Amino acid sequence: MSDAGELAAWIELSLVPGLGGEGFRSLLSSLGLPPQILSATRAQLSRVVPEALASRIVERRASPEIEAALQWAARPGHAVLTLADIEYPKPLLEIADPPVLLYVAGNAKLLRSLALAVVGSRNATPQGLKNAQSFARAFSEAGFTIVSGLALGVDSAAHVGGLEGRGSTVAVLGTGIDIIYPRRNESLAQEISLRGALVSEFALGTPPTAGNFPRRNRLISGLARGCLVVEAALDSGSLITARLAAEQGREVFAIPGSIHSPLTKGCHALIKQGAKLVETAQDVLEELGSAGTLPSRSAESGASLDLLDKMGFDPCDIDSLIARTGLATEVISAILLELELEGRIAGLPGGLYQRIPED
Repeated sequence: MSDAGELAAWIELSLVPGLGGEGFRSLLSSLGLPPQILSATRAQLSRVVPEALASRIVERRASPEIEAALQWAARPGHAVLTLADIEYPKPLLEIADPPVLLYVAGNAKLLRSLALAVVGSRNATPQGLKNAQSFARAFSEAGFTIVSGLALGVDSAAHVGGLEGRGSTVAVLGTGIDIIYPRRNESLAQEISLRGALVSEFALGTPPTAGNFPRRNRLISGLARGCLVVEAALDSGSLITARLAAEQGREVFAIPGSIHSPLTKGCHALIKQGAKLVETAQDVLEELGSAGTLPSRSAESGASLDLLDKMGFDPCDIDSLIARTGLATEVISAILLELELEGRIAGLPGGLYQRIPED
């Protein structure tokens, strides 16, 4: 991690209006690290960036935002990573437009861990939310960090699932890291900062403007080995993330659904374009090879077999299964989740479950 003096130069340069990532990286390539760039002459700068931009760099004035960012970075659990830091996540170096700075709250090591992106609709169906949480939990149990965007709907459910497994979760923000959007997710963001990581490329205080979110999507896909789209309409921002994932050489997965639901049309379009159709978490893990595996069991749980036997093949609810098996509600729920992820039962509307006949 950069020392305070060098980090101040990185932050100062990043705050020059209109510079952007491409211009910043061009200056790094031509003139060296930010302290050298900031001491360069107008003529030297003009050979790399437009003259108006060179003038802004030369004529810049001290900004209180620099000290505010340094004070933020000095707090426990906070970090500002630069392209020159050894801790900078290597997966982002593979994408076309890696951010020059990353503000991180939480465990920065998670940005370099084996990761999967799980994204989808903000207005997801109850089944979509359930799928997002259960798939994310299964991937987390397999050792993946779940990456998503802290939006309502599928993103939130995916983060919760990631925290429930032995892995964790990373939320990529479309605001400054000191601003949580939407406000309804403040408690979830707090939990993620304690047990996972929040990350943003935007300066402190950056509000949630519309253009920020498509831009942050490239980081969601860039941090991950693959991207699973759970539910998405044809105009969903999740399809932008999926497209970016494909462009970055990541695997793209999609869960199919009813042909009558507008929230599955985006997933069906992705599948037509070559995304892998996913029915169980194992479908994703097998596609990724040895990258991650679900925890193995030495022998199938007797409770699972007993529940399947007493479920029969007619739809039934949890209360009926409790009566038939005598098991506690939390035990039944855990077994049902496991069986659903294995593709041996299906969740139905109204809180019902049905056993799937084996071939």
